[in-house]
Amino acid sequence: MREVVEIRPPADIAAALLLADGDTAVVRRRVVLLDEQPVELADSYYPASIARGTRLSDPRKVPGGAITLLASLGYQPVHVEEDVTARPASVEEQRLLQLPNDDWVLVLTRRSRAEDGTPIEVIQMTMVAHGRHLRYTLTL
Repeated sequence: MREVVEIRPPADIAAALLLADGDTAVVRRRVVLLDEQPVELADSYYPASIARGTRLSDPRKVPGGAITLLASLGYQPVHVEEDVTARPASVEEQRLLQLPNDDWVLVLTRRSRAEDGTPIEVIQMTMVAHGRHLRYTLTL
């Protein structure tokens, strides 16, 4: 866990969470390791109106995971949208993921919504692109 903080999120995240101008979100920033090597940066955003005062705003692990906690708060995620892009890594991403200057990353953005359409979580996963394979199975 790199940090847990309440912020005004970037415009794209605020839009995905349907936040009003000036509303805040709680972000949980993590570095994911594989064999002790960083392979992913995962930033999970939650509307502060949902996360403030819960374990989501606490810098420790959430027992059972964030999805379980959201469901216990009455926000069962039932709709999920994902978008995947590729781009050159930023200087900060190069540092955190230990990448060479010219390396690329995959960015997967996942938005989860409750049954009534309320956005409850946006996760941006910035992954080392080299050797990465994504596979999806959907059950409708």
